[in-house]
Amino acid sequence: MGLFDSLEISASGLSAERLRMDVTAENLANAQTTRGANGQPYRRKEVVLRQQGDGGFGSFGSALAGAMSRVAGAATVPGGVEVAGIVEDSTPNRRVYDPGHPDADAQGYVLMPNVDPVTEMVDLITESRSYEANATAMQASKQMFTKTLDLLR
Repeated sequence: MGLFDSLEISASGLSAERLRMDVTAENLANAQTTRGANGQPYRRKEVVLRQQGDGGFGSFGSALAGAMSRVAGAATVPGGVEVAGIVEDSTPNRRVYDPGHPDADAQGYVLMPNVDPVTEMVDLITESRSYEANATAMQASKQMFTKTLDLLR
């Protein structure tokens, strides 16, 4: 493991969590959007993350084998996290009875986005805490590097 690998891993986590917070903010902003550019209600989006260099097919067993090979002395590159993609949530839209709404159908129902503000706020708190954890890990690495340099003087 190189000197700056811990910083790179934490930095990748910071970038991923910032993107997750941006997507969650977009979901909250569009929680009442009944007609988008495609004429349909907004669909909730989710960020899919994976381990860097994983290719999307990693498992716990492969991660454990990689860690064991590092212990045995094999040269493997530690990875952080990367965004595999942003996908739309497949849960169905809500039907709300509001006959006065401009997007109401003949029965008076409006298709509303599949965004639950409570769930989004919980996700936002989780993402914020994960961001803070990565920032703290980065700060701890920086302090260790500083102490190491002080010892070498």
